[in-house]
Amino acid sequence: MLISQFQTVGRDLCARGLVSSHSGNLSVRLGERLCITHRGCMLGCLAEQDLVETGIDKNDRCTPLAATELAVHRAIYKDTPASAIVHAHPAYAVALSFSEREIVPCDTEGKLLLSKVPVLGWDMDITSRELAQEIAKALATHKIVLVRGHGSFAAGQLLEEAYHYTTTLEESSRLLYLLKTLQTNRR
Repeated sequence: MLISQFQTVGRDLCARGLVSSHSGNLSVRLGERLCITHRGCMLGCLAEQDLVETGIDKNDRCTPLAATELAVHRAIYKDTPASAIVHAHPAYAVALSFSEREIVPCDTEGKLLLSKVPVLGWDMDITSRELAQEIAKALATHKIVLVRGHGSFAAGQLLEEAYHYTTTLEESSRLLYLLKTLQTNRR
């Protein structure tokens, strides 16, 4: 049952180009533990062995197999009521992250669902512990955040919900990008 949720979201992320062949990661909370995708796995074709169960607070023998963003997932589960996380690399959103401090959707769905999306990590190493804490703190009040030049982290009660926030961010970002291009071409 759990694997099918991971497979559906992973396959859709890959099909929409929101992750490359071996990027992005997914997780769900299991009480004091979490189930997260394996380091370097292919989200587009997940199998049982691509899921790793480990502690939210404690390392165990499976911890080294977990996705590289395990520290971020742990911080989010510790500081928010989230039960599922989607980390993706949406191209239009990442492109805007180089120039924008927040993404403010101009489309109706984006406005209603996301309102605004903070862009974090302007003066931090993307692997820093401080950035993991900043992401978790921002997700306490936002549905999705963007890390400058890297990707998005969406939190929800279900993987499908976090996936919805991810696709909405990318659609809103694509529209913003197109509008900026049109405005530039008119000058």
